Amino acid sequence: MKIGVPKEIKTEEHRVALTPIGAAKLVAAGHSVVVQAAMGVGSGFTDDQYLGAGAAIEGEPEQVWSSSDMVVKVKEPIGVELDYLERRGSDLTLFTYLHLAGVAGLAKALCRAGTTAIAYETVQTANGEFPLLAPMSEIAGKLAVHAGAEYLRRPQGSKGILVSGGPGIRPANICIIGAGVVGQNAARLAMAMGASVTLLNRSSGKLREFASHGYPGNLVTEIASHESIAIAVQESDVVIGAVYVAGAKAQHVVTREMLGTMEAGSVLVDVSIDQGGSFETSHPTTFDDPVFVVDDVLHYCVANMPGSVPRTSTLALTNETFPYVLAIASEGLENAARKKAALMKGVNVSDGSVVNEAVAAATGLEYRPFQS
Repeated sequence: MKIGVPKEIKTEEHRVALTPIGAAKLVAAGHSVVVQAAMGVGSGFTDDQYLGAGAAIEGEPEQVWSSSDMVVKVKEPIGVELDYLERRGSDLTLFTYLHLAGVAGLAKALCRAGTTAIAYETVQTANGEFPLLAPMSEIAGKLAVHAGAEYLRRPQGSKGILVSGGPGIRPANICIIGAGVVGQNAARLAMAMGASVTLLNRSSGKLREFASHGYPGNLVTEIASHESIAIAVQESDVVIGAVYVAGAKAQHVVTREMLGTMEAGSVLVDVSIDQGGSFETSHPTTFDDPVFVVDDVLHYCVANMPGSVPRTSTLALTNETFPYVLAIASEGLENAARKKAALMKGVNVSDGSVVNEAVAAATGLEYRPFQS
C-alpha cells in the first residue's frame, strides 16, 4: 500500500501523523510512503530524515493526495483538502481525527466523496477505552490548566489571580466537568499547581477511581447534575469543559444563565469544542485569536490545543496510531477491522454512508452498518 502524509493546513497545526521511524517501519514491511516537503519541520523532523527512512518527498499536497491509497493526518480535512477527496472518491482511505459530531457538513462531504474515513477518536477497545484519543486527551487536559492560569492574569483582561495563591491568600478555584482522561489530567496538574479543584462527573465510578489515589485536601469530587454544576461554576475562577461521548456531540453542561453568576474576568476553557463544546456560549477559536468574551467571562475554545506542543504531541499520538496504520496497510481495512474490533468502531464513513451509529445520530444522517 502507498501511504501519504500531507502537511497539516489548520491554523498553527504543526503535528504530523507519521514520524521518520514509522515511515522506515512501513517501508521495511513492503509499503511505500510519500510525504509532503517540509511536512515534519514543526515537529522537529526534516525531509532528510524521511528520505533516510525510505520515503519519497513531494513538493505539492495535491501530489500526496492523488498518489496515495491511504492518507494519514492529524486533523480533519478542510478547505482545498475537501477538493482532493472529491477527486479521489472511493479509492482513498483517510485516517485522522474527524470529530464529525460537531461538523455535520464534513460528514456529508465525506459521504459525497465516497471516502472511507476512519476517525482516531472513535477507535474503542472492548473495555471502553479510546487508545488513539487518550494521548491527546492527556495533553489537552494539562494544556487546559495552563490556558486557565494564563488567562487569569490581569494582562489578559482577567481577574489577576495566581493559581496557587499565597500565604494568607486563597488559591484559584478550578472546576473541571468530566472525569475522563482530559478531566483527570487537568485535575492532577491543577492540584499540583496549588489550585482548589472541584471535579464533577455524571457517575461515581471515575470519581472513586481518581480519588482512590490519595490526593490532598484541595480536591472535591461531586456527581454532575444541573444543580451541582451551577453551584460549582458560580464559585469558580476557571471552568474546564472535559465532556466526551464517543462519536456524539458534547452536551452543553454550562448554560448562558450560569455564566451570569460568575465573577467578571473568570475563564472558561472548552476542551470539548471539537465535539461541539461543553458550554452553551462556546464556538471554536484558533491560536491566532484564541479567546472571546461573553458576559464578562473569557472563553478559550481552541479546537486543536495539543498542536501548540507539536513535538510532544506527535510522539505521543504516533506511538498509538502506528500499529493501526501498519495493520490497515498490511492486511487491508476489512481484514484489519475483523481482527481488531476497536478499529471497526473507528470507521465513520464508507461507500457514501455514515457507518458509525453515534455519528449518524449526532449529524442527522442515515446510518448503515459497516460491512467488514
